[in-house]
Amino acid sequence: MPFDIARTRAAYPALTEGFAHFDGAGGTQTPQSVIDAVSAAMGTALGNRTPAFAPGRRSLELVDAARAAVADLLGAAPRGVVLGPSATALTYTLARTLGVTWRPGDEVVVSRLDHDANVRPWVQAALAAGATVRWAEFDPATGELPAGQYAELVGERTRLVAVTAGSNAVGTMPDVSAIAKTAHAAGALVCVDGVHSVPHGPTDLASTGADFLVTSAYKWSGPHLAAMVADPARWESLHPAKLVPSSDAVPDRFEAGTPSFPLLAGVAAAVDHLAGLDPSATGDRRERVRAGLAAAQAYEEALFDRLLAGLADNPAVTVYGSAARRCPTVSFRLAGWSPAGLAAALGEARLCLSSGDYYAYEYFRAMGLRETGGAVRASVYHYNTADEVDRLLSELHTLARRRETMGR
Repeated sequence: MPFDIARTRAAYPALTEGFAHFDGAGGTQTPQSVIDAVSAAMGTALGNRTPAFAPGRRSLELVDAARAAVADLLGAAPRGVVLGPSATALTYTLARTLGVTWRPGDEVVVSRLDHDANVRPWVQAALAAGATVRWAEFDPATGELPAGQYAELVGERTRLVAVTAGSNAVGTMPDVSAIAKTAHAAGALVCVDGVHSVPHGPTDLASTGADFLVTSAYKWSGPHLAAMVADPARWESLHPAKLVPSSDAVPDRFEAGTPSFPLLAGVAAAVDHLAGLDPSATGDRRERVRAGLAAAQAYEEALFDRLLAGLADNPAVTVYGSAARRCPTVSFRLAGWSPAGLAAALGEARLCLSSGDYYAYEYFRAMGLRETGGAVRASVYHYNTADEVDRLLSELHTLARRRETMGR
């Protein structure tokens, strides 16, 4: 059945303000069901986790429900779900935990396509251990990250390979399963950044080949929390720095401090929202999440094709990246406009797009664009419409003409 965009948009109260949100790669809007879940939890008596009294038991239940929801989203085990404030914080925790086991001569492999959150923690941990950092390079013309190069980058001293499942700058979706296969053949672990890929299609931890996969709930209609998933046995083998009286259990020992229980209620509600994107879907929540995200993915891809075609028709636009497999995200420049100036002008027209490097630091530095302001990014999400795409394309033509007129 066709994707019901009217039904989907009705779930998001913020959309009534009339902005066209093409900034989903930086954070999505929030469905009413998620708002209600957070509000209900905040309006309910909660205590710190304890089985001794009802408010404490409610907090335990909220944590368990969030773990179960993320597990259903990613095809993971609930005991393998580590919750945290952000993907960056969780990756730093993992990097520090693994890094203390590295020795001089060990190697880690990172990519210049990744968000810096899946680069700098590993580079810094390697530096602290005296390990060597090796770099996977992307094709500047296409934005592809060739999997074949990993055969030369990975060796017997490689301890970890970090790679994105979806570039937050140009959308490229590398062949992470092939990269993971190469890494595992050498005995290396693999950390996959799924922050930008998870919102745009079904994800299965096992099929990615990742030993660790991280995602951020606020990129898929949830609150500002994140999760990193792995096989529980993998977590059991690791021992992070922690407070002495805090839990030694897995996954709790990787979660520093007391979590935001109301926001965890929002995490579970956000996964339920994704599970309802295809109202015809049946089965358990895992099956419905996969069906909902598959339906949203098909809808987003059609919109993205419309956007790319329109950008290509504008001679003043320069688009970066053209990978064969990509999330619905594109970076571009408009002749005569700085990225920040263009984003501001579009904002005046109630079109929300990001500008700069969006923390894709290595990508923009390698492209020679960072020093001149980066680019402007348009990211399609399942609440965007064809009319919004057309508004954006029309405004870009208007702004191009305005700058041409001013230059005469």
